[in-house]
Amino acid sequence: MKVIPNSYRIYRRQASGYFYFVDETQGKPKHTSLKTKDPQQAQRILDARIMGRTLPAMAKEVGNAYLREGDPEAKSHTWRRVIEECLICKKRGKSTQERIENAAKDKALLPLLDRAVGETKATEIFEVIRNGGVATNVFLRRFHNFALELSWIHKPILTKSYWPKVVFSPKIAITSEQHEMIMSQETHPERRAYYQLCWFFGGSNSDMAHLRAENIDWERGTVTFIRRKTKALCHQAFGRECAEVLKTLPTSGPLFPYLVKLRACDRATVFKQRCSGLGIEGVTIHSHRYAWAERAAIAGMPERFAQAALGHGSKAVHRAYARRAELHVPCLEELTEVRRLTIARARIEAGVQEIRIAA
Repeated sequence: MKVIPNSYRIYRRQASGYFYFVDETQGKPKHTSLKTKDPQQAQRILDARIMGRTLPAMAKEVGNAYLREGDPEAKSHTWRRVIEECLICKKRGKSTQERIENAAKDKALLPLLDRAVGETKATEIFEVIRNGGVATNVFLRRFHNFALELSWIHKPILTKSYWPKVVFSPKIAITSEQHEMIMSQETHPERRAYYQLCWFFGGSNSDMAHLRAENIDWERGTVTFIRRKTKALCHQAFGRECAEVLKTLPTSGPLFPYLVKLRACDRATVFKQRCSGLGIEGVTIHSHRYAWAERAAIAGMPERFAQAALGHGSKAVHRAYARRAELHVPCLEELTEVRRLTIARARIEAGVQEIRIAA
């Protein structure tokens, strides 16, 4: 055992042979594994710890020297380059790539773009998030974790518990009155039919825009398609009103030839502008999915059917969509009385049938 005057020391455990570092400067000794069995390497780590406490400025320069030698391009690893590498990564889908491109245009990120990732401080991260919005927090966290995976930073700048909590705005469903208001003002025939199908099927922005005539089975009165986001199969039946809308659309190819060429964000922006013009607040084009889930719950549709219709992979997700549904809970006493009368009526009918057979 080697004792250091400033209460730093190392020792080796006989069972494993690994060296451990002991810090007694905070009162209660803190033991940390050095993850090495080499005495010389353990001693060098101890010396570095002592230097970091007694000569912090020199320790920082020495550490930077090691980093420069280990990674000569460390200075060029800026946040701008992290975003560029994120866009190049092939693991992400087209829609995710578009979101990253939009996030890169966030003005709140400007102070960080040309800053070296390894030299970024936690206070700078906090400042950027404070000046930005929810998307700033979400995507900056994603860029930070991506840089960590690339080993451009050797430890997190902010640990998971210290990242500011992401607080999303409440998600609300569009009401039938609001839907009728939008329909009364929409004069573009293709966009009008698009909003109507979103209401009837509770489809997402891109799923409805990419519907094709081949997805419709007129004999069975159903629409079947694969969700673009989750690749889940969606299968729904449609009624008379929906059929009237479908009959006005092309009989082959895309149902919405113009809208399918637009970006999802452009379709969402047009819908948002229409809502703002009518004084409708808090509603987006995605609100149609919440509305469909709530209507299904109120109508008493079995959860597994509603979940399959919307393409939700889990019950938890589906219940989150339908959580605001105002369900009418029947009186247990009345249900019990109805059941009792039904059983009594069945017994009487059975008795009458036995008498007839006997006669």
